[in-house]
Amino acid sequence: MKNKQVKDDAYFMFRALKEAFKARESQEVPIGAVIVKDSIIIAKGFNKCIASSDPTAHAEIVALRKAAKKLKNYRLNDCYVYATIEPCAMCVEALANARIKKIIFGAFDKKTGCYKSMLKTTDTKKLSRPIVIAGKKEKYLSTECANIIKDFFKKIRQQKV
Repeated sequence: MKNKQVKDDAYFMFRALKEAFKARESQEVPIGAVIVKDSIIIAKGFNKCIASSDPTAHAEIVALRKAAKKLKNYRLNDCYVYATIEPCAMCVEALANARIKKIIFGAFDKKTGCYKSMLKTTDTKKLSRPIVIAGKKEKYLSTECANIIKDFFKKIRQQKV
């Protein structure tokens, strides 16, 4: 089902969640992201920081790099990002610099999330920012997105005991 054209937020978030499962299978923090343009997924990414020894290899950054390469442009105008968790400060700036039109995330990240949780970058009126839609709705699979992260870190804590 390559680049199936659909317009359902739940579908795109499900695809981001599938990327998060790939990260978890790779022993990475399970976060996934997809980038959509004209209702078609143009890029996917999951965390690869450990495997690539790259602290910037967050799911959103991996997907941004693929999308920019595919479109042959660092400006990703009219693209939407679906991420399983609220992006961090680094990803927030990268998404804004890429001119992403809308960001939809599944679960809040109270520790490092920078759209609504920690820094609240959407409150900065002078900066050009994308539209941000946060989880807490079934169509954004917020429960599933939160649980994959919680379960991952719970398992790590249990292993340390």
